[in-house]
Amino acid sequence: MGLLDQINHLLNFMAPAVVVGAFLALFGPLLVSKRPEAQVFIVRVAINSIAGLLALGAGLWFFGHDGKMASYGAMVLASSAAQWAMSLRGKR
Repeated sequence: MGLLDQINHLLNFMAPAVVVGAFLALFGPLLVSKRPEAQVFIVRVAINSIAGLLALGAGLWFFGHDGKMASYGAMVLASSAAQWAMSLRGKR
């Protein structure tokens, strides 16, 4: 497998976490009345995406390959928990 194929696989592995992180950062403040601590959109996307990537990485390690629905469920829960934690810190 060449370098471009490896980059393509890595980007495709990261894409669901980044999309879910952006979706939560965009629509999360609309659903919660409290303002998140991180006011900058890109910071909220980064925090949510990193949480999702960690969950996907843990699923890859645990199952031995990616694409398991349990990994995607853990990604959604981890990203949602990060968004929720940011909204908790914003109410101080």
